[in-house]
Amino acid sequence: MPPPDPPALAVLELSSIARGLIVADALVKRAQVRMLRADPVTPGKYLLVFCGGEEEVTESLAAGREVASADHLDELFLPYAHPSIVPSLDGVEPPPITGALGILEMRTVASTLLAADRALKATDVTLVALHLARGIDGKGYFAFVGSQDAVEASLEAGDEAVDPAHRAGRELIARPHPDLDWALTRL
Repeated sequence: MPPPDPPALAVLELSSIARGLIVADALVKRAQVRMLRADPVTPGKYLLVFCGGEEEVTESLAAGREVASADHLDELFLPYAHPSIVPSLDGVEPPPITGALGILEMRTVASTLLAADRALKATDVTLVALHLARGIDGKGYFAFVGSQDAVEASLEAGDEAVDPAHRAGRELIARPHPDLDWALTRL
């Protein structure tokens, strides 16, 4: 039996925490999806990240968008999210840092996840950190490792995937210290 397809992943960012709770209720009632994040985040927004089958996520995203109405800020739909994104959101322990390290920082959660998906699919790199919104003014960042040329190509692919106005930072550490993984997991 072939392995299952990667799950579809969706994000809704809302300007109202109260409306966010109503939207969360509506989208889980619409179809069977798994909520990965349903959190108030700085600066007074509500973040919903959920996954499941492509059809179910599509239906739930449409329901959430409809209920969000004027409080809808941003959204993202990834029908085949990179296989390491959902485990990272589930809190699975990341692998150690080996090789060059690339870091991309974006201004929204949706742009962060889009950039991560594109960067991870571009070359043979491994996700080692993913942080969304909490404590960083609604922004997000992710870090990945691999050979320096693969990391450079993935940085480019992730950066190009989003509107330049959503980009906040792009860095490469060619030879990171082995203890840097401790710093990444504490952020």
